[in-house]
Amino acid sequence: MKNKVKFVSNIFFLTAILILQFGCQTKNGEEANSNPLDKNYLTELLNERTFKDSSLRYDPHSPFNRDSKAEYAKLNYYEPGSEFIFTSKLYEYDPKDTVDVFGTLGELRRVVKLGYVELNYRNDEHKINVYKAFGSDGTPYYSIWYTDKTTGKETYGVGRYLDFEKEDDPDHIYTIDFNRAYNPYCAYSAKFTCPIPREEDYVDFEIKAGEKNFH
Repeated sequence: MKNKVKFVSNIFFLTAILILQFGCQTKNGEEANSNPLDKNYLTELLNERTFKDSSLRYDPHSPFNRDSKAEYAKLNYYEPGSEFIFTSKLYEYDPKDTVDVFGTLGELRRVVKLGYVELNYRNDEHKINVYKAFGSDGTPYYSIWYTDKTTGKETYGVGRYLDFEKEDDPDHIYTIDFNRAYNPYCAYSAKFTCPIPREEDYVDFEIKAGEKNFH
């Protein structure tokens, strides 16, 4: 009985250590963020990552099942942390320009530069554009496409993406969570094409969150 109690205690201790580890990230040997992440948030995020791995491996439409040269492997991620979770209103442009965005296979795409959100990182203000694009069936969707100081080093050389769900309320406060930043399909297979972030979509700091370079 004592051994069972000791085993259970050790499990709880290890779980607590992992939660604290995910809630804090370090940079240059110094503590970068001491705000622990909520357990429910961590569970949801890790489940999302597990589901994505499973989809990439088994979905017939995934790059690994449509390209015989693409070899499946589990995705790489930074450890989850709160340092790269931001909140901001969406500041819409007026007027909204339609701009050219090139795909990785050279094709031209026309998208709407809808607005931007603000990122307050270590007391410096940065902004990042939100784009409105259209699927092959004409359905609109909203995205953030960006590069940062990790691009081409620790993260995919073209850039990374964040999905964006636009609300009708102009005063809505959005959560911009870079723990959910991901690589487009072209990171896994050259047969796929994806939008290349524009020069103005560069964020001038290291966003050490979300998906890393593929193997």
